[in-house]
Amino acid sequence: MSTTILSWNVNGMRAVLKNGFADWFAKAQPDILCVQESRVLPDELPLDAREPKGYTSFWMPAKKKGYSGVATFVRKEPLSVSNMGKAEFDDEGRAQVLEYKDFTILNCYFPNSQPERKRIEYKLKFCASIRRLCNKFVKEGRNVVLCGDYNIAHKEIDIARPKQNENSPGYLPEERAEMTKLLKAGYVDTFRHFCPDPDRYTWWSYRAGARGNNVGWRLDYHCVNADFISRVTNADILSKVMGSDHCPVSITVK
Repeated sequence: MSTTILSWNVNGMRAVLKNGFADWFAKAQPDILCVQESRVLPDELPLDAREPKGYTSFWMPAKKKGYSGVATFVRKEPLSVSNMGKAEFDDEGRAQVLEYKDFTILNCYFPNSQPERKRIEYKLKFCASIRRLCNKFVKEGRNVVLCGDYNIAHKEIDIARPKQNENSPGYLPEERAEMTKLLKAGYVDTFRHFCPDPDRYTWWSYRAGARGNNVGWRLDYHCVNADFISRVTNADILSKVMGSDHCPVSITVK
């Protein structure tokens, strides 16, 4: 038996619902869908949007209205759902932890470091906190699936124009180093495990026909602990799915 886990930065639930989200979701039928940048309180949505038929949803909104936030839609209810236990991140709805028998999912919306590195320290602190949390779970004998919008293009292969973006948020040396630290700590970038090919991206600017020309960045990931990678049978980028400036990413776990 396999489990399909999808992750998608929807760039606002209200916006994506106007762009065909419900029809897509009904066809896709994932076992678990992790959503980032929900930017909504659940009771602001119609019931069928916040609780699609056959699913239970869990919401971690930011305190600031219309900002950030994560949510997860599941067929099978987890054993527990929690946040990070750190107000500086939980107040922005940055992460949700869902514990299942076979694995623990961390649904994360990593901060944007912002122009002129305005939030780089906050971003690096978040990266380090998430890594420590993953390490803690692995030490406890749990398998970890760290999914979401990392807001980091790790290597040159993960960005269409690396040279022009050396000082751009999401491709700063400090951010890329954090991604390297995560992988060196014993985690596997599932998509790269299966696909060494260039020109595969998950985010495109709305400007200058970037998506049509595939001038993109790979910012969205599923990373798992090394012991768990043998149970991941597939990882993909669903670049044809529209409705946001990001597209969904998927893994299948046996």
